[in-house]
Amino acid sequence: MNKLSCHVLDTAGGHPAANISVKLFSHTSDKCLAEETTNSDGRAVFENITLDKQNYTLRFLVQPYCEAQFGSSFFPMIDVHFTVADERNYHIPLLLSPYSYSSYRGS
Repeated sequence: MNKLSCHVLDTAGGHPAANISVKLFSHTSDKCLAEETTNSDGRAVFENITLDKQNYTLRFLVQPYCEAQFGSSFFPMIDVHFTVADERNYHIPLLLSPYSYSSYRGS
């Protein structure tokens, strides 16, 4: 069984972004499959889920964090779409700053 995890880093402050809610969705449904919150190290691990070979979305609800850290929120949420194509683990980091973000497939 493959695992899914994510990591949110505040690149403006140079530290992990804690207490960000992250939701997992399948592209075939609007129903939330799982929800986690980043810990003090900015990490969240989705336990007890099976990722079928299909497209998914991780939705990072960043507005409360951005308002607290940056004074405002340009992005209220950030959706990262990805495809599960094999049995490997999936780690999706999010690099966050007040007016930009980026993501990649981590290891």
